[in-house]
Amino acid sequence: MTSRPSAVARALERIAQRDPALGAFIEVWPEEALAREPEARELPLRGMPFAVKGRTGIRSYAARRLIAAGGVPVGATSVPGPGTAWQTWGQGAHGRTVNPWRADRTPGGSSAGSAVAVAAGMVELATGSDGAGSVRIPAAWCGVFGLKTTNGLLPSPDASGLASAGVLARSAAVAEEYVRHVLPGYGEPAAPSLPLAALPLAAVYSEDLGFAEVDPEVAGVVRAAVDRLVAAGTVRLVDAPCVLLDPGRAWQAVRGGAAGDPEAVAVRRANDGRLDALLAAAPLLLTPVTPNRPHGHEGPGDRYSTALTWAFNLSGHPAASVPAGFTGDGCPVGLQLVAARGADVSLLGMARAVENALPTVRP
Repeated sequence: MTSRPSAVARALERIAQRDPALGAFIEVWPEEALAREPEARELPLRGMPFAVKGRTGIRSYAARRLIAAGGVPVGATSVPGPGTAWQTWGQGAHGRTVNPWRADRTPGGSSAGSAVAVAAGMVELATGSDGAGSVRIPAAWCGVFGLKTTNGLLPSPDASGLASAGVLARSAAVAEEYVRHVLPGYGEPAAPSLPLAALPLAAVYSEDLGFAEVDPEVAGVVRAAVDRLVAAGTVRLVDAPCVLLDPGRAWQAVRGGAAGDPEAVAVRRANDGRLDALLAAAPLLLTPVTPNRPHGHEGPGDRYSTALTWAFNLSGHPAASVPAGFTGDGCPVGLQLVAARGADVSLLGMARAVENALPTVRP
């Protein structure tokens, strides 16, 4: 009787089969991964294969924590290429990174390859980073789970303070492995699984955060998902206002090193106050992840895919993307969940409850 290939061997086989058409990986490390696996099996993650964002991802705090817990890195995923004016695509070893649902569309970015590697089943978990939506947008457009952690909770090389570490995974339950072993102060590795949050979850729903122009079909998919959550008894909608100031110019000022710009300071102060009041009324804010569906490889057009995500990079709140459904042309749509600063573990529990009530319906 032949023995079944190991988890790492199976992941490497799937990468070899699927990546030439998808371009999710810049590098694959078969020899190192297979050599690392036997010792890793004795640790809590038991040799779970995972991918890292970009060539530098292997040096990240999250990757080092996962390796120490018995995860096995199998390769580095694609990110936007040099000189790219926009950040919603990737360039892998086999060429441009394509959306696994529609090859004529981008997967989102900048954690492009990580999202595709997870969506195509090459790995179940991949690291990412999110400075304006770079985990949540590709998670939404590839139909997987994505989490941006509270800004400053994990080490980040981003001097502006906008970027935060994150994870892309097949589900919120799989992302729990990241949370368990990477987030400081979570608890012992042998702790029981996170309990689901008490239901129904009190939540505020906002289609546009008070300023964004959202594709009507994208808005319709997300609203239908929210209605299913209410009908299932998972969510109870709270009537509270969610009208933020458009954070675009403030984000750009901070990214450019002008955090003290008077307009940026005013926008951040106003939005922080409004979000604090909202999350005091309900522990969860629900929105679409993006105002648009995945665009083509020629460029994003006039609509910012970051319109509904970068407010929470400025404010620092943890935020997640959960698959909500599909547009009529077969593009995945994400539902964004936002919680109070530091409530990352609670947010993951709420995301698991939402996921349980939103089984993915493939087009």
